[in-house]
Amino acid sequence: MKLNDTPVHVRLKLSALWASVMFCYIYGDFFGLFKPGKLSSMVAGETPLGPTTQTILLGFSIVMAIPSVMVFLSLVLKPNVNRWTNIVFGLVYSGIMVITMPGAWTFYLFFGFIEIALTVLIVWHAWTWPRQK
Repeated sequence: MKLNDTPVHVRLKLSALWASVMFCYIYGDFFGLFKPGKLSSMVAGETPLGPTTQTILLGFSIVMAIPSVMVFLSLVLKPNVNRWTNIVFGLVYSGIMVITMPGAWTFYLFFGFIEIALTVLIVWHAWTWPRQK
């Protein structure tokens, strides 16, 4: 018996890709807490960008909120806005991973390569969004 293979709309693909990226971010950050000295530096108020401030934490929050919101926006934005929003943010988040990976521990590199693959797929699916005939 042959199974029905219903095509998945690009909106659902993009939303699922952003959700997958978020899971990788969360697990990568969580596993990073096990690195020796990480928790003590957090308690001491240190971040990779310097001392912990409200501005630094707001910046980190914005960077992490965008992929979270893209899970929803990929489903509801109008096609042209949706396409370009996914292309731009997909490229931005691929770039962020490339910048943050040098010198990282192996687990982080593993997640980083997956995250880059997922964000590149976001760009590709958005770029190749089917046109109306």
